[in-house]
Amino acid sequence: MLPRIAPKDTLKKIYLDYLSALRATAFKGEIHTDYAARLSVATDNSIYQVIPQAVIFPKDTNDISAVLKLGHDKQFREVTFSPRGGGTATNGQSLSAGIIIDCSRYMREILELNVVEKWVRVQPGVVLDQLNVYLKPHGVYFAPEISPSNRATLGGMINTDACGNGSKTIGRTSDHIADLTYILCDGDILHSSEIDLDTQRNQTIQDLLQQHRDLILEKFTHTPRTLGGYNLKKALTDSNLNLNYLLCGSEGTLAVIGECKLKLSIIPTYKKLVVVKYRNFDDALRAHEFINVDPLVIEAIDEKLIELARHDAIYLQIKDFIENGYEKTGAINLVEFIGDNEEDINRSVDLLCKTIKDDFHQPNRAIGFYVAQNAAEIKLLWDLRKQSVGLISKKTTGSRRPIPFVEDTAVPPEKLADYISEFKTILDEYGLVYGMYGHVDAGCVHVRPALDMKLTVDEKLIREISDKVVALIKKFGGVLWGEHGQGYRSDYGVTFFGETLHQVIRQIKTLFDPYNQLNPGKIAVPLQSNDSLVKLEGPMRGQFDKTIDPASQKDFATAVACNGNGACFNYATQDTMCPSFKVTQDRVHSPKGRAGVVREWLRQLSIKNFDLSASYPANFLLKLFNSVTTKKDFSHEVYAAMSGCLGCKACATQCPINVDVPEFKSKFLSYYHGRYRRPLRDYLIASVEQIAPMQARFHRTVNWLFKRKLIRYLLAQTIKLVDLPLVSVSKPLVAKSTATVNVILLQDVFTTYLEPYILLQVYDFLTQLGYSVRVVPFFENGKPLHAKGFMQKFSSVAKKNIKHLRALAKLNIPIIGIDPSVTLTYRDEYQKVVPNETLGFSVKLLQEWLYEEITKNASTLRIPHGTKNRDYYLLSHCTEKTACAESESQWKKIFAAFGLNLIPLSAGCCGMAGSYGHEAEHLENSKKLFAMDWQRYLLENPDKILATGYSCRSQTARLMGIKLLHPAEVLKMNL
Repeated sequence: MLPRIAPKDTLKKIYLDYLSALRATAFKGEIHTDYAARLSVATDNSIYQVIPQAVIFPKDTNDISAVLKLGHDKQFREVTFSPRGGGTATNGQSLSAGIIIDCSRYMREILELNVVEKWVRVQPGVVLDQLNVYLKPHGVYFAPEISPSNRATLGGMINTDACGNGSKTIGRTSDHIADLTYILCDGDILHSSEIDLDTQRNQTIQDLLQQHRDLILEKFTHTPRTLGGYNLKKALTDSNLNLNYLLCGSEGTLAVIGECKLKLSIIPTYKKLVVVKYRNFDDALRAHEFINVDPLVIEAIDEKLIELARHDAIYLQIKDFIENGYEKTGAINLVEFIGDNEEDINRSVDLLCKTIKDDFHQPNRAIGFYVAQNAAEIKLLWDLRKQSVGLISKKTTGSRRPIPFVEDTAVPPEKLADYISEFKTILDEYGLVYGMYGHVDAGCVHVRPALDMKLTVDEKLIREISDKVVALIKKFGGVLWGEHGQGYRSDYGVTFFGETLHQVIRQIKTLFDPYNQLNPGKIAVPLQSNDSLVKLEGPMRGQFDKTIDPASQKDFATAVACNGNGACFNYATQDTMCPSFKVTQDRVHSPKGRAGVVREWLRQLSIKNFDLSASYPANFLLKLFNSVTTKKDFSHEVYAAMSGCLGCKACATQCPINVDVPEFKSKFLSYYHGRYRRPLRDYLIASVEQIAPMQARFHRTVNWLFKRKLIRYLLAQTIKLVDLPLVSVSKPLVAKSTATVNVILLQDVFTTYLEPYILLQVYDFLTQLGYSVRVVPFFENGKPLHAKGFMQKFSSVAKKNIKHLRALAKLNIPIIGIDPSVTLTYRDEYQKVVPNETLGFSVKLLQEWLYEEITKNASTLRIPHGTKNRDYYLLSHCTEKTACAESESQWKKIFAAFGLNLIPLSAGCCGMAGSYGHEAEHLENSKKLFAMDWQRYLLENPDKILATGYSCRSQTARLMGIKLLHPAEVLKMNL
């Protein structure tokens, strides 16, 4: 039986006293000390893990002031604070053992816009893409561009002085700051502008900078990417101090940002992107084609990443842009031109293309090019660049995974190729796998060598390789922190700045934070402090993960593999991942958050020497006793995190490393309920495939009962189930007598017992097309069992069905299914039941098979010819459109074959997802999810919107009273 887990209480008394005192102040935000919430911010996109004492979520600048003012009281000066935004940092900048101030949940408002003067005022939790989507109708945008733009907050960008594509021309975040509202460690709320008012603190800093002027100009390099941290060179002026340049990049060590006024740029009217193709990465870095042109961006992607892309779904959309015909493309450069004069841009593009053509015969030159034809192609190519980290993470095999620690080094651009050549030699000496990409124009290249941080030998390589790379960087006059800040690399500061300037930086820290309460250990410590800088060596996440027993690491592999990249924090509602995070804004309820709590749960079990593989269920009485006891158990927190998952499985494909929450959720539930009894509701939901046929036999009585208000009320109050669907019954399908069968159709519980008209319509549609269809008698698929964690029962059902389907497969007749969630179970969850075997059968989605048939046999099918000029719109099932990347395009091409136009709509989850929308505690969130995207579409063209998923159609029917058609119904109507 699963043991009770009560992690040793790590909350220190001073923090408990502080938080108790904070609750008595005017602080309006939230305070969380539960273990799950603390774990959700214990990691970022780095190799480090630090569990804080608490997480607080302020609602405005005054809240932050109240937090810091109380902390400045003499009795609480041991309490420390670290501000946090999107959690995308690669060097542990916001990780802290003190209190995390998370501004991303509530402080995400765009406060004021002045289009005439081109500025906007925002709170620090606003996401970059969120801001630019808001600004776009006004013709302006916030120019700095970074890869995690869909989840990185403005506060985080300020704290790291973030930059990315085109930084040589555009500049860094600090170059686009008009003024900042910041809160000092004593709670004072101050404002900085480009020319700050004279204060004693500012005058002291100005005097310091002037005193060391020559040394600052010498040490702060003249490369496009300057040293990270306190930017003394930019802050240094002849008369006035520009404090913005010190606050930007300070990683929350000087003050906490409360609001920011940002400078805006006019959106360029024209944009052109050229893909320049090379045999290898070295040729791309030494490119001679750009001497006579001045592009905004030159971004390189090496041959390893291009090869990985060839085996990824994204390549289907960009293949024609990359391949070169007569000679295989190795590496590429993405070269972008922007401006308001189309003729000038076209002239530059033509000159670049002519130069490339003239040099085709030369060695070490470009071998081809492609000019993107429209904005959609440009976006696809930049998506390839943004997914570079994910590609190598997803495709790397074995226990080693790509990790950041020397991943954003920068040197003068003219020295980049030689530098990278020697850099690669260092990595190759260790036999490491890696891919490279980056900003050729800025001399900054990204690389993440693959290491297993659970191995002591690999852990030691972090320092060993870093030391060698730092020495190489200094040789080429570059910097270690080209883009992503110092964080746990802060102890290299004196190596680059020298001791004199390092003391100047410490003096600045002292002026702002004399008691070292703000993000201590990063960049600098106050002069009088006995504290030290954080060290490169730790504390590393691998030191936690290595204590998880190997069997559990394998069984929960995707949870352990989560690298904290935060792709699941995408702010955009139309993105499929992750609906539970989008509706709650709670990072615990995200793939990253859930992976984090499961990893800790496994670690705690390993500490107890508990073998999950040998676990067995407790008897009923013991489960009942365990369920009513009030003893704390961390497993309850994990259960709460899992219960909010909709099971849409978008994470399984959309996460760069395929963290599959529904898979490890099911496994966790099976273990959890070995100790604690299940609610009756779980048994009902898991047995729906067994219950539905019985309900169908007495459907009039069952439906009459389910329509009664009293029955529905009792179900909601006792079993916690709402809006249960009614059972429908139709006559059994009988195949026509024929010796030839063209296709085998599998039934599912939804389109057989809840929407039988869909099954009939599909059958009639295929028959009218000229196919002979055999419908297999209904059998249990097991999907509901898996969803609720009845893993032994699911395994039994799956193994029985695998034998049955293997027998069907021997007929060499295509097998198809209708409902996406059920059909895709055959290829995903079933394979995991027999991991060491081939399935021996293939069950295709209707559109997958139909698209192949139309492509091969269009002339023999009874498809009406001619264009009908009818538009339809498609809202796809989450699992379908993420697990089958071509699904929507297949439907679109099928409709085109019928002379119809199908337009896929961009939308997130409808909010139903299996049983989620029927569970009383999730009802409000289910409605909110529906309102995010689906509702607005259905208010516009309800009669022409189609949906492929049963759950999506049922959600629309219950919330709007609209019966959406299945695509097959429309195709049948148009025969």
